[in-house]
Amino acid sequence: MIGESENKVNSEIGARDIPPPVIKRCCAAMYDSDIARSLLGESFHPGGAKLTERLGQLLNLTPRTRVLDVAAGTGMSAIFLATRFGCDVVGIDYSHRNIEQAEQDAKARGLSGKVSFEWGDAEQLPFPDASFDAIICECALCTFPNKQAAAGEFARVLRPGGQVGLSDLTREGVLSPELDSLLSWVACIADAQAITAYVALLSAANLKVRAAEQHDNVLTEFVNQMRTRLLVAEVMTKLKKLDLPWFDVDNAKDIAKHALDAISAGRLGYAIVTASKAA
Repeated sequence: MIGESENKVNSEIGARDIPPPVIKRCCAAMYDSDIARSLLGESFHPGGAKLTERLGQLLNLTPRTRVLDVAAGTGMSAIFLATRFGCDVVGIDYSHRNIEQAEQDAKARGLSGKVSFEWGDAEQLPFPDASFDAIICECALCTFPNKQAAAGEFARVLRPGGQVGLSDLTREGVLSPELDSLLSWVACIADAQAITAYVALLSAANLKVRAAEQHDNVLTEFVNQMRTRLLVAEVMTKLKKLDLPWFDVDNAKDIAKHALDAISAGRLGYAIVTASKAA
């Protein structure tokens, strides 16, 4: 759970002044919390399983493919990919609680032999070189403090000819000050990059970009869904039926409003980027 000191950081200084370890801890705490499950549902990223399937198609996943799911959350994408494409999937996440739930869900679905999960830091992946045929990272690279280190790790653990697929928030121009906070960073907004920046990150890691697709509509749907669920959470809190001692509902509502304004103005979007490692 996010501690009082980290809540104080959220309200007093900009996101880029926050130490990377605090950002990582807060991301993990938020995404393994009950409120995250209430607001986001099963899928922690815009587009849900439909966009995950699109990633799998672009990466040409087959039953012979070994996939790494970086920032796997509760494992829904990893489980979906194994079921849909028959591939073997390893999911890593910075939250121990998410890993435990993901393992339980995979076992309950009879996928223990196809899907596994372990704790890991995307900037220091706990795998040998050339371990995977494909990597997916959904709505998470934008939250990593050292994105170039993560891209370098993607390239390192990919086998020659392997592919990486990202889906993430994109930004153009300057966002409003209300979207520069710890909570905005955790919500994938504060440090979202332009598509050209994601391409540059992958290229600098010696990964050749193959395709980039805009999917801005799924971000609009996602934010509108969150706004509705935030209103429900607000009502439940006032009725004393929901206890959120560390979560600022009003702040979250304000961020969602400004995010929707930025989407309408074309400053925030959502995209898929795929790249490959030289054979």
